Parts: sequence; C-alpha cells; structure tokens
Amino acid sequence: MVETGRADGRNPNQLRPFSCTRNPLNRAHGSARWSQGDTVVLAAVYGPKPGTRKGENPEKASIEVVWKPKTGQIGRQEKEYEMTLKRTLQNICLLTVHPNTTTSIVLQVVDDDGSTLQLTSFVSAAVAISCGVMENGAVILDTSKAEEKQQLKSFADLVFPNSCKSVGLKEPKQKDEQIERGLITSITHGVMSEDDYFNCIERGLAASSRISEFMRNTMQKDASEAA
Repeated sequence: MVETGRADGRNPNQLRPFSCTRNPLNRAHGSARWSQGDTVVLAAVYGPKPGTRKGENPEKASIEVVWKPKTGQIGRQEKEYEMTLKRTLQNICLLTVHPNTTTSIVLQVVDDDGSTLQLTSFVSAAVAISCGVMENGAVILDTSKAEEKQQLKSFADLVFPNSCKSVGLKEPKQKDEQIERGLITSITHGVMSEDDYFNCIERGLAASSRISEFMRNTMQKDASEAA
C-alpha cells in the first residue's frame, strides 16, 4: 500500500470540513460564504443587469467573473480561474432566458489554504474537486496549500455537475444519476500520466457525491427555516 504521509493526518480520500453561510451580504442579489478547512471564500452575485459586455452576443446573457485574491494584485493564475468559472457557468446556465443582460459574480478569497478553485465552484451550483498526485504515486483529494507546493508532482482541478436531487424532489433513477455526473471542466498542473489522470477523475467523481449531499442538506436547512 502506497503511503500518503499527509501532514494533517487525513487519509487520501478525506475532505476537510465544510461550512456555508448564505446571504451574508445585504447589497448583493445573492451571496454566500464558503469554507473548507482553512480555505474561505466569499461570493456575491449581481444581476442580471441590462446590457451585455463588448464582444458578447446580445441574444444571450453575459456572465462576468471577478476574482479577488486575499492579498496583492490579480495574476495569471487568478485570470485562469476567472475564465474557468466563466466557462463552467456558461455550460450550466440557460443563457437565452435573459438575453442582453449581464450577471456579475465577485469572488473574494478570505483565506487560502489550497483547493481554492474547488471552493469557488459552488457559486455555479457545480461540484469541484482538487486531486493531487504525490511523488510516490499516491492520489489525494482536497489538497492543502502545503501539499500543492511541496509534496505533489501534479494535480488536477475537476468540475462535475451537482446531483439533480434537490429539496422536495424524488431520488433520480440510477441511469439519470450516471448521465448527470459527467465531467464539465478539467485543468491539470504538472506532468500527469494517463493512468493518474483517470484515477483522479474516478476518485474525484466518488467524492463529488459527498459534496452534493452537503449542498442539499444546506438547502434543505434553509428551506425549513424559511417555511
């Protein structure tokens, strides 16, 4: 058995604890504060507002993603994150429902201890997993900042659709469940073999169900409190 040697003592498939606070910002049209371990992100949604950005198709809705790092100026990696989330949202949202409008999503990183893109994907109602491949070949989930910098030879950020099961709906059939769990977005860093890549997808897909369950429980709790 390959030894993982994770500094925080977690097993390879173990995710850090989640928490979510909905609508912490009064002036946004929608907002949420997500945390996973010591990684914390504040998300705010504004819109849809009339008009699209220059170069966008006015027959469809336009989506703008603004990433704000904890400190310093936005860099190449943050620009990549913005584009990744924008493309993810474009694949999920029905852009023809509100044509010639723009919806802005602002993401403020409050604390960054790794797997930041994994956490910010929740704003798109999708499920993201960060999978790392260690030097000894072990695959680990939900990588921390220290692991990303020191222990990994490569890692992948994977985005899956959230489960279609929601508050008040019946359980989906197994076939539907399999269809909906397709991969939306994949970004790899470092040198990764084909076997390692598909291993990451398999492990990430299994873990995504746990995150979907957390998101459903959060929605059910809020629905019960609002009733």
